[in-house]
Amino acid sequence: MITLKQYRQRQTRLLAKLPENSVCVIPGADLQTRSRDTEFGFRQHSDFWYLTGFNEPQAWLLLSNHSRFDGDYRALVCLPKDPTMEIWHGRRLGPEQAVCELGYDEAYDTESLADVLTEWLAEHDNLYFPQGEYTQADDAIFDALSTLRNTPKQNKAPATLVDCRPLIHEMRLLKSSDEIAIMRTAADISARAHCRAMTFAHPGCFEYQLEAEIHHEFAMAGARYPAYGTIVGGGENACILHYTENQDAIADGSLILIDAGAEYNGYAADITRTFPVNGRFSKAQAALYQLVLDAQELAIDQLVPGATLPGVTENVVKVLTTGLCELGLLKESVEDALENKSWRRFFMHGLGHYLGLDVHDVGEYTQQGSPRPLEPGMVITVEPGLYVPNEPDIAESFRGTGIRIEDNLVITATGNEVLTNGVPKTIQDIEALMEQ
Repeated sequence: MITLKQYRQRQTRLLAKLPENSVCVIPGADLQTRSRDTEFGFRQHSDFWYLTGFNEPQAWLLLSNHSRFDGDYRALVCLPKDPTMEIWHGRRLGPEQAVCELGYDEAYDTESLADVLTEWLAEHDNLYFPQGEYTQADDAIFDALSTLRNTPKQNKAPATLVDCRPLIHEMRLLKSSDEIAIMRTAADISARAHCRAMTFAHPGCFEYQLEAEIHHEFAMAGARYPAYGTIVGGGENACILHYTENQDAIADGSLILIDAGAEYNGYAADITRTFPVNGRFSKAQAALYQLVLDAQELAIDQLVPGATLPGVTENVVKVLTTGLCELGLLKESVEDALENKSWRRFFMHGLGHYLGLDVHDVGEYTQQGSPRPLEPGMVITVEPGLYVPNEPDIAESFRGTGIRIEDNLVITATGNEVLTNGVPKTIQDIEALMEQ
């Protein structure tokens, strides 16, 4: 768990990055309509969650290092206590308890937001704010700026408006040991869910039944929500990268691609496994699968401090291209296939991405125009795949086959740690699990 002290330390680190006499204003998320007068379950904006751990809608975080304060100054704007609304929609902390329990210097209710913003922005030189994130938040900020700038005979508005997101995202990119511990739990829960789906699978089962098995395991372990839309693609559906219909029966002899990860305490896991619905790989399936696995194992060996994702991707592409030529799926030399990028017909996505509070987590992939070297504390996915279309120029035994293998890695000082080893991925281990 992330403690209140750690959230406060994050706020202090952010303020330390700002010039003197700066104010940082960060809005939280609001409820999102699902249909008519019902909403989706609330999910806090990841930047706001990272800095506060406060999980109520319509909240704002205000941070200042103005010289008029004795040190950093922090405030929270949140929904007021309202017994009637709380009967209908759940408990609220309220401003008074935000000060007592969370340690803010001040707290205000959302009904006074306009006055609070005008007061807080006054006499600061710089305003740090995620402009463009939420239209209503933009309107509130610009209304406050307009009020200050139109005050007769004096303009107390900040002269500079700066996007605070790059600063926050650099902080989020390098995970603490406590964050990694949470992500390890998310990975363990997700691994058990994948194993559960493998043992349940049988010819004729429906994709949504496997999805249900996975989500059951998530919820029973305290991860109520998946980190993203669960993908269960049987047969040719596995060739659709973001297939989420999950509605078809899975025919005997088909492979199943499952891309699913739990969200635990806000942090995501992201695992993909591909396995035969009947428990046995065919010869052609095994050949393609082993090629993807070989490429992934090479990548895991090379994803260490100082390496770059594009550099490792280049080596992975060479392995995949060589194998595709040997299997006859590419009908040219390896050299020509690499030069012509013919391999893109079968492998059209990136090798991996950052992982954290967002499944496609924040952080720059380049520095000064060059690929960014990996650093200890980064968490990344590694997910090579091959997707063979059902087209007449393809050997029939390979047609309509989609394979992806995805694991989650923490970059460490000496190499990396694979968080998701709890779910099998060798042909032998998958077939052994499915026999149980």
